[in-house]
Amino acid sequence: MHLYYKNKFLYVKDYKIKCSIGKRGLTKKKTEGDLKTPKGIFNFKFVLYRPDKIKYFRTGIRKIKIKEDFGWCDDPRSKFYNNLINFPFKKSAEKLYLSKNIYDIILVINYNLNPVKKNKGSAIFLHVAKKSLSPTNGCLAIKKKDLLKILPLINKKTKLFIS
Repeated sequence: MHLYYKNKFLYVKDYKIKCSIGKRGLTKKKTEGDLKTPKGIFNFKFVLYRPDKIKYFRTGIRKIKIKEDFGWCDDPRSKFYNNLINFPFKKSAEKLYLSKNIYDIILVINYNLNPVKKNKGSAIFLHVAKKSLSPTNGCLAIKKKDLLKILPLINKKTKLFIS
């Protein structure tokens, strides 16, 4: 079972889900901080979630509980660039444990992870959208209820097509 992003929608089986992307649209030449979503075909590495906000869900990929000190390195000068980190952290990193709900569930997209290339973009996720479905900094985002609906359909062989 695969996911397809096209023209502001994520298609999954019989579902057509409104989806937001990066403020500056799609690109084949993603760079750090460009506010664009990378085009391509990707799989999912794992799912991060807040156990205090999401009690139970099924999925076919590895689940990791988000802890208060979790972050994701977005500093191209760091050897931990585009990786999960723990705070305190000396370089730049995005905090994953937030009061707002956008990171209650994070599907980590296998973009620029193996191997990691400096300045090619980091922290590309499929996560919970803001209520307004406003654009992201480069991720894909859908409503929490939709994310919970598709999680059981995702496994190690699932591909995400972004075009």
